[in-house]
Amino acid sequence: MKRFALIPALLLFGFTAFSQMQPINSAALPPLVSVSGTGEVKVQPDEIMLNLAVDVRGKTLEEARKQNDEKVASILNYLKKYGVEAKHVQTAFMNVHPIYNSGEYGQTNPDFYSAQKTVSVLVKKVDKFDELLSGIYKAGANRVDGIEFRSSQLQKHRDEARKLAVQAAKEKAVLLTSQLGAKVGRVYAISENTGGGFPVPYRGVMMNKMSEAASMDAGGPTIAGGQITVSSTVEASFVIEQ
Repeated sequence: MKRFALIPALLLFGFTAFSQMQPINSAALPPLVSVSGTGEVKVQPDEIMLNLAVDVRGKTLEEARKQNDEKVASILNYLKKYGVEAKHVQTAFMNVHPIYNSGEYGQTNPDFYSAQKTVSVLVKKVDKFDELLSGIYKAGANRVDGIEFRSSQLQKHRDEARKLAVQAAKEKAVLLTSQLGAKVGRVYAISENTGGGFPVPYRGVMMNKMSEAASMDAGGPTIAGGQITVSSTVEASFVIEQ
């Protein structure tokens, strides 16, 4: 008898838990107007992230490594003399590996060795970028993997874009409700999605001595930074007042 006496209590508990899990009735919500607003701020980049590389080949591993180290050291020395701070220069990748080209079956000795090292440089003097790049080529760099245009004031521009987005959402809500003879009340819910302002890539730049000479003889800037677009989108719901 004691075992059967527990069944009503368990059923009551299960019913109570099930009731608590039910979704809130949408009829309980106040009358709302839901809108979205977008704000954009366009700014000129004031810094550039340059990704350069030194890629050399040698008959022996030691020869390839030594040539690579010498060229990279020359580049780092040039950057220091040019005024680039040490904290803005970082070795990003390095690799040394054998190359087999002859295609002989069972070949055990490589034809040569390849040594690669990449360096990331944060350039603060955007207007001097072409001059800096030419000096880097002369110092020993033979490959540029890409450049990224950035803004050092990204947070400031994001805040500005966010304000514009909120303003746009509020104006849209007022316009919609006024057309129906109602008024916008307090904000009921709001969410935001901030985008843009991320580094703008300019990739796939492969340079050799010929293209280097063409760049130096161009007689003017060869890289255009354009503008960075910082955007924010706001989703908001306002209570409708009659």
